Amino acid sequence: MTVLLPLTAGAKDYVITDFGAVSDTTVLSTEAIQQAIDRCSEAGGGRVVVPAGMYMTGTLVLRSHVNLYLEQGATLYGSTRLEDYRPMKTDYVSLRTQTATVQLLYADHVEDVSISGYGTIDGRGRAFKKQSWNDEGITRPHLLRFVQSRDISIEDVTLRNSGCWMQHYLACDRLQIRGIKVQNRNNYNNDALDLDGCHDVIVTGMIADSDDDGITLKSTSPRLCENIRISDCVVSSHCNAVKLGTETNGGFRNISISGIVVKPSSDQSTQFFGAPSKIGTSAISLEIVDGGTMENVSLSDFTVEGTESPIFIRLANRGRGYKLRGGDGTLSGNGNDDTITELIPIDHVGTMRGLHMSRISVRNAGPVGCSITGLPGHPVEDVWLTDITIHHKGGVVQADLPKIDEAMKDEKEREYPEATMWGNLPAKGFYVRHARHVSFQNVEVTTTLPDARPMYIRIDEN
Repeated sequence: MTVLLPLTAGAKDYVITDFGAVSDTTVLSTEAIQQAIDRCSEAGGGRVVVPAGMYMTGTLVLRSHVNLYLEQGATLYGSTRLEDYRPMKTDYVSLRTQTATVQLLYADHVEDVSISGYGTIDGRGRAFKKQSWNDEGITRPHLLRFVQSRDISIEDVTLRNSGCWMQHYLACDRLQIRGIKVQNRNNYNNDALDLDGCHDVIVTGMIADSDDDGITLKSTSPRLCENIRISDCVVSSHCNAVKLGTETNGGFRNISISGIVVKPSSDQSTQFFGAPSKIGTSAISLEIVDGGTMENVSLSDFTVEGTESPIFIRLANRGRGYKLRGGDGTLSGNGNDDTITELIPIDHVGTMRGLHMSRISVRNAGPVGCSITGLPGHPVEDVWLTDITIHHKGGVVQADLPKIDEAMKDEKEREYPEATMWGNLPAKGFYVRHARHVSFQNVEVTTTLPDARPMYIRIDEN
């Protein structure tokens, strides 16, 4: 059953074919669909209905009080021509808004907007070739992007084949995502979901299959991701199934994630990123590497098949932290200041404390092991791991241990954080370095092949 946001009394349907949209993927229907959206919003709200059929469109700008409703059998196809996408530049300042970006569906400063129904939005992202290391959103469109918006609902729809990130929600409040299906394995940077500096978010019942990260929380401005509940999802990823990071300028606070099934993709025909073995890089990655704060984060009831390194907790200093400069030249940590004009790079180490993991079951993992690592003088603090079972391949022999120990002498303070960044760890269970108050209760690790490593190694820990 589809639950729509409250709309103005007497709201009506605006069917896109009434405005000239054509069920024909050789005909561009952008103008007709945009007219339906604009007319609906101007009238005070209602449903913009995409009836059964196949419609091609370029960039559509969503408006307040509009429910974009896709009937079962309806598919919106993104144009494969970059010139059909409108470059959009928000006034919100973050690492991801320094240039204009292109996307299929875009919204900025809107409220009471929903996308629902049992139809499909397909970005046909494979048509857009990667041209540089940071071209996502520039020459490869996002499929869905909401910026500084509130009271947003995404429900039941199927989202496929973005040019880069599938859905990016930046500085949004009161967002609900329910029962959607995401298939994003056709290009580089194919994340399934990116929540970026959002507050008061509920995500439930998502089934996602992504080449890059799956459920991803980011903070590309000083605004934290805060008060977020994610539950009852199935995630496949060649990279990190659930990840807080890598961009962490503000950080993460009051995050609850539970009831997650992590499994390898059933479609291994194409791979752009991730572990060579195709089982994924990690099930859980928690990272603060660009400054920022992580506190009061709870993850529970994970059932995991595969991944090279199931649990990765990392505090480091990549040096990409930013503060904002206002119009008067002063630095500010407030991501909502209307006078902000630019981002100023700063170099500092953030903090991680109050991390809880419980009832996690992992089988058929790779031999890397799990890690909890900070930096000298900057420990990860107050971590509780309870009722965790991990079964992995094992197979590390005694002769390999000196080489592994030597590799760990490099702190890799400024390297991109990845669960496999050191290769096989010195411990077959958990390698802990530069940490305080880490508690293990009822944690068991078994291996298929004999493994010479100890269960735990704990260095510079109190």
